[in-house]
Amino acid sequence: MNERAGTGVLEGWYSRITFDDVLALVGKDAALMGRIKKKVAEAHERTNEHVAHKLTSPVRGVPRIVDHPPLLFHRKEVTDRVLTAFFKRYRKSLPEERRFLFDRFKLVDAALKVVGVGSVGTRCYVVLFLAAPDDPLFLQVKEARRSVLEQFTGRARVKHNGQRVVVGQRLMQSASDIFLGWSRGSTGRDFYVRQLRDMKVAPAVESQTPQVMQAYAGLCGLALARAHDKAGDAAMIAGYLGSKDRFDQAIGDYAVAYADQVERDYAAFVTAVRNGRLKSDLSPRELETVLR
Repeated sequence: MNERAGTGVLEGWYSRITFDDVLALVGKDAALMGRIKKKVAEAHERTNEHVAHKLTSPVRGVPRIVDHPPLLFHRKEVTDRVLTAFFKRYRKSLPEERRFLFDRFKLVDAALKVVGVGSVGTRCYVVLFLAAPDDPLFLQVKEARRSVLEQFTGRARVKHNGQRVVVGQRLMQSASDIFLGWSRGSTGRDFYVRQLRDMKVAPAVESQTPQVMQAYAGLCGLALARAHDKAGDAAMIAGYLGSKDRFDQAIGDYAVAYADQVERDYAAFVTAVRNGRLKSDLSPRELETVLR
């Protein structure tokens, strides 16, 4: 789950969290509050303008996305004609008042971007628009495949998986990305679209203390609870869970079992690297430092 820092709020993937919520969780811990404020300050730097300096370089006076293979690179089949048709369909998915804002921007460039673990193997593109030389907009186009839950619902397949993702986000979030929308590619694949940088920051899990991790987990739980309260039937959910702690215990057991599985997976990964079954570009000394 991402943290998103806006004006006076931390916003998760599902719902909006205010600083009052944060204060209630961290109490009077000055060090923890200082860490949160630092994250908020970092988030304020993650804007379209900031990305433009990192990802683009001028070509004949016009910013273009710079290739950084294998993580970011252009593809010949992604032509201006294909992109224009794609974003014409995307525009129709936006609320009418936001179409006027989107129309201020002109399509400039697009590149394929390799995405993280949760979306590995799916197509993702970074697309640059300009309203003026110093007014960029970066949109991220992400492939939306069938829901993993679809096989259990007994319902017919949805008409558009990008629309399914967007409607779900809009339903559960108190305030979504203003450019959140969907479209279908030229080969029939479904995509959803959002801003590449919208003052989001990822939690630094690798450096969290137990206290920070506990506070972060509390915020995630609060965001999920608010999302389900907004999108679901609160009375039905409460009745389903009942007054006993069986659900709480089941979630706790699952979390512990999952953590144990992650440790086993990592041990198998380290073994595979050390015995040569998995190759690494690092030197033996560097590799031992990383795997230590």
